[in-house]
Amino acid sequence: MFSSNTVIYIFELIGTIAFASSGALVGIRKNMDIFGINVLGITTAVGGGCIRDIILGINPPKMFQNFSYVIAAIITSCILFLLFFRNQDLLSSRFLATYEKIMIALDAIGLGVFTVMGIKTAMDISTDYNVFLFLFVGVVTGIGGGMLRDIMAGMTPFVFVKHIYAVAALLGAICYLALHEIVNDTAALFLSATLIVIIRLLAAHYRLNLPRIHPKE
Repeated sequence: MFSSNTVIYIFELIGTIAFASSGALVGIRKNMDIFGINVLGITTAVGGGCIRDIILGINPPKMFQNFSYVIAAIITSCILFLLFFRNQDLLSSRFLATYEKIMIALDAIGLGVFTVMGIKTAMDISTDYNVFLFLFVGVVTGIGGGMLRDIMAGMTPFVFVKHIYAVAALLGAICYLALHEIVNDTAALFLSATLIVIIRLLAAHYRLNLPRIHPKE
């Protein structure tokens, strides 16, 4: 059987690869070179976790304590660069719908994994049961890397304009808070992350958005 630390590491590695892939794909779409693609992949993968660690006073942030996350992001970004470099037809309009679906799926997985890992980290090191802190850190860990990715790519952060994103992270964080007292930690992590992924994918499929103001021209 896997130890709890091994399960947590696998969870984080899955999230790292998923978010690094989404970051690298944005860089590819934005016609960045291999360095820019790697920077975007790394930032998306570890950015949210770095913000989490700064808020929680973890010094140095985890990305500097364990290089495997950055290395995984670099390898993922380079593989995607080589794939699209050798098959540039994949960026043509006929593959655009497939590309978007892959992006959404990867982003959903990263959001789910890092949200629950963020709230778990906050709960593990906090001396007080501060629900606001737990939920805030969980959501920021989930959405932080994607926000940095979009800003660096010159786009309005996805979380502010399209589909249910931060709300999915918040609901997953609440789910983890409710479940971790009832079931074992691995089950709570898996179920909560799965809930986030499902909400995120359903929101994208049915184009569910939060209310917004549409100025008249």
